[in-house]
Amino acid sequence: QHALNSGIRRYHVGPVLCQRAKVAMSHFEPNEYIDYEKLEKNINIVRKRLDRPLTLSEKIVYGHLDDPAKQEIERGKTYLRLRPDRVAMQDATAQMAMLQFISSGLPKVAVPSTIHCDHLIEAQSGGEKDLRRAKDINQEVYNFLATAGAKYGVGFWKPGSGIIHQIILENYSYPGVMLIGTDSHTPNGGGLGGICIGVGGADAVDVMAGIPWELKCPKVIGVKLTGKLSGWSSPKDVILKVAGILTVKGGTGAIIEYHGPGVDSISCTGMATICNMGAEIGATTSIFPYNARMKKYLGKTGRADIAALADEFQQHLVPDAGCQYDQVIEINLSELKPHINGPFTPDLAHPVSDIGAVAEKEGWPVDIRVGLIGSCTNSSYEDMGRSAAVAKQALAHGLKCKSKFTITPGSEQIRATIERDGYAQVLRDVGGLVLANACGPCIGQWDRKDIKKGEKNTIVTSYNRNFTGRNDANPETHAFVTSPEIVTALSIAGTLKFNPETDYLTGADGKKFKLEAPDADELPKLEFDPGQDTYQYPPKDGSGQHVDVSPTSQRLQLLEPFDKWDGKDLEDMLILIKVKGKCTTDHISAAGPWLKFRGHLDNISNNLLIGAINTENGKANSVRNALTQEFGPVPDTARYYKKMGIKWAVIGDENYGEGSSREHAALEPRHLGGRVIITKSFARIHETNLKKQGLLPLTFADPADYNKIHPVDKLSIVGLADFAPGKPLKCIIKHPNGSQETIMLNHTFNESQIEWFRAGSALNRMKELQQKSS
Repeated sequence: QHALNSGIRRYHVGPVLCQRAKVAMSHFEPNEYIDYEKLEKNINIVRKRLDRPLTLSEKIVYGHLDDPAKQEIERGKTYLRLRPDRVAMQDATAQMAMLQFISSGLPKVAVPSTIHCDHLIEAQSGGEKDLRRAKDINQEVYNFLATAGAKYGVGFWKPGSGIIHQIILENYSYPGVMLIGTDSHTPNGGGLGGICIGVGGADAVDVMAGIPWELKCPKVIGVKLTGKLSGWSSPKDVILKVAGILTVKGGTGAIIEYHGPGVDSISCTGMATICNMGAEIGATTSIFPYNARMKKYLGKTGRADIAALADEFQQHLVPDAGCQYDQVIEINLSELKPHINGPFTPDLAHPVSDIGAVAEKEGWPVDIRVGLIGSCTNSSYEDMGRSAAVAKQALAHGLKCKSKFTITPGSEQIRATIERDGYAQVLRDVGGLVLANACGPCIGQWDRKDIKKGEKNTIVTSYNRNFTGRNDANPETHAFVTSPEIVTALSIAGTLKFNPETDYLTGADGKKFKLEAPDADELPKLEFDPGQDTYQYPPKDGSGQHVDVSPTSQRLQLLEPFDKWDGKDLEDMLILIKVKGKCTTDHISAAGPWLKFRGHLDNISNNLLIGAINTENGKANSVRNALTQEFGPVPDTARYYKKMGIKWAVIGDENYGEGSSREHAALEPRHLGGRVIITKSFARIHETNLKKQGLLPLTFADPADYNKIHPVDKLSIVGLADFAPGKPLKCIIKHPNGSQETIMLNHTFNESQIEWFRAGSALNRMKELQQKSS
């Protein structure tokens, strides 16, 4: 409220900036400067208060505190009020984020913000054809995003520009930045020493509105790296190993901070790969300390001035000597072997040398149908070079890939440069198909034709996620995640049983040969080729810009405010579904063909929880209607309850909502009448998204109480009149036989988040405060 009373802020970076030098945050915002002096001032205030050495994560996070002198700071407990430097949104999530910003009534964003068109391009025939098709099919959405960006001061990266995280690394991330992005793999920017955090669209609206952004004070997990990568081992193997150690929820509530002498052996883009996949272990974000590899990358991407400034402030861009971590993991890079993780979960880690035998034992298909390299995780110049180095060896012996093989460049700059330097042609010659600069199959945008749905098969990718049906909507596709060079080698061999470190291939001449470990340049010898200009600057004054949303559109829909809490306990709620086992945001709000409805809340709500497994019958998208006793699709049942004015709840298992940042997984249950989600535990982003939309994410005080609730029961949440931080709520379970029992539920709401619930949503609360301030 104080922020609103003092007026909506325009670009909160202070006008009195670094006296040593005024360096722009990016080429695209020449008048917005890096403020290391403010960072330094805040760090010094906090260090004096805490009287102890600080980790790098703490320096950058606390360096962005709204009030460093008074902010209560306790790792894992208190909520911090922060002032991020910028916002980035990909096109699938930007639609809802911009619709919410429009609903806020504000005239312009308060911090530098960008939209990136990367999610809506389906892989089908190849780069150029797929891009033309996407521009035609998605014209309405692209027009909305471009005009909304122009009106509200947001930079717009057109379709074909590349994947949001690669664009951020090339242009926007820098050591010490705090950036939030509406995509779970925003931590990719940690490869350049930034605190880059994935959030939902409502969180982005807070920052774009100039309101302090809240984050639970993260714990810090240190990963100490020693030794040096060599041979077939790659940066990807570091995070695949860490995922195996920590599991998909081991990083929840924590920042993963890499340190130690081994760090310097990893390229900047390799560090980005490691940070990117920290999302798969639930981490708030991941980060590396500023070093010479980052300086080299900044120079090659035209930002030597930023590197020079970072050199002057380097003591604030590395951890203090003697700082303490909440947990420490040590990895000797010299002993690290190539890994491959999966299937169906990114933390099921195997050495590549073992995967063939494990697959045969488990009954997983060993023949590889498709190998796919690229994605936001592994699409750098170095990644493409190492893959091309493997491909060249196969071609020299007359071999091509036995498996189908696809390549996704990370950005237009990467595409143009690998075309110029010959990597793309080598990868085509070995049998590869170069796709558009976009997410493509990594997020399910893949028009796959080589198998039928339900056909059991194996694919290997250099992507980050491999949940059931993630890539091709086929629940029988066994997807494995590994490095691009291992994908290439396995695609040439055509089988999981091939270990490139020890096994031989047979050339076209009948002679056996062994692939040598790939070697490639970290960065191009020449400058990067920028390729086509795909950026649209926002005009200085966008007030006259019209943003068109047709009332009859099937893809865009202006938002109506959610209803306000009525002040009463939530009584006699029906259970829409009791979920069994893993339930990611892909299960709650599927991507793939549903991406086209990301700007239309009512239409996309037809995918609500269609992938979740119902404990009552062991089936997906089949739940009992408590009023008719008939089984039917989850969304249809939810709509029936809403029509009848009946509130409902969802019961979930461990780490409910892991995976993508998509806030549609929170918007949809709210839109269709849901009020409460009760689980054993939540993934961080999803829990926050639920709170933002006025839902109650609650956890069992005793996880065993999950077994006390049955799909046919009714639930009442009592004690909401006294809803307060740290105070448990009671849940009364009413069984069909008339008996009932009471269990206790925990929550992580703070005072302001409780106000979101009372107002009906965080956006409603913002508008209430605006009305008071005006």
